Amino acid sequence: MKIHAQKKVVIIGGGTGLSVLLRGLKKHPIDLTAVVTVADDGGSSGRLREELNIPPPGDIRNVLTALSDVEPLVEKLFQHRFSTKNELSGHSLGNLMIAALTSITGDFGHAVQEMSRVLNVRGKVLPAANQSVVLHAQMEDGTIVSGESKIPYSGKKIKRVFLTPDDIQPLPETIRAIQEADLIIVGPGSLYTSILPNLLVPRIGEEVCSAKAKKVYICNLMTQAGETLDFTAGDHVRAIYDHMSCAFMDTILVNKDSIPDHIQEKYKEEQSKPVVYDVEELKSLGLHTILDEIAIREGGVIRHNTNKVADILFQLIPETMNP
Repeated sequence: MKIHAQKKVVIIGGGTGLSVLLRGLKKHPIDLTAVVTVADDGGSSGRLREELNIPPPGDIRNVLTALSDVEPLVEKLFQHRFSTKNELSGHSLGNLMIAALTSITGDFGHAVQEMSRVLNVRGKVLPAANQSVVLHAQMEDGTIVSGESKIPYSGKKIKRVFLTPDDIQPLPETIRAIQEADLIIVGPGSLYTSILPNLLVPRIGEEVCSAKAKKVYICNLMTQAGETLDFTAGDHVRAIYDHMSCAFMDTILVNKDSIPDHIQEKYKEEQSKPVVYDVEELKSLGLHTILDEIAIREGGVIRHNTNKVADILFQLIPETMNP
């Protein structure tokens, strides 16, 4: 009997949106790789990054947890955050474990691989770079704001973002995964501080552009003050293209479900509102648009429906795989 290889899916992002989506995708029979941003400089991740000179582990930790196949208690242990009044305060145990493994192995990427084994992770988790990177934003008035955690609070409109240092190197495994992928998924996540920091790592953006895979963008459900205030779905895509050397996406998945007024009222406080899907603009960008009810309400906030989105994405994987 001939055994068919699983189709290869690469998802690029960071933050809560990526972790939510991965919990649905891991249930499908695919060879899954998550490429995760290392630009975070706030909270526990920022402190460990500064004190130990390692890439920030927070987004990686959340993705490892989302893809793990362990007892719920082990997952809770990994995500446990200390609330003491000493130097442990605010640190999660998972961040400390990744930091410790980095010290033991001498390599952040290797530490993530080892932690993947400990947590019985379904798929591969790869940092976008094997070193700390700093995200900078040039605002429309020409000023520069440095630091991922500071950019959304500048009170100014972002013109472009860029990374330092100049000699950032992607992991060879990341490049290989992109080249061999059958489907590449971008998003969901904060446009300027989670999505673009991955695509701006040298070679990653270029390889995504030239990859033979089908490419899908999952648009955010809500706009984000300090990043995408009043952005339409088309504005999100154009912002990505403005930072890239090509218009590379084939398909965009957007939510057509109406957000209840009482939920929108809560979001108004943070100057956030539902992303408008401008179908004609998306069509002019050459995108196949999938409109579906992909939002769910959890604890008063809006999230992507992980299982429904994962099912849609699984159906988009080309029948004929890349060689």
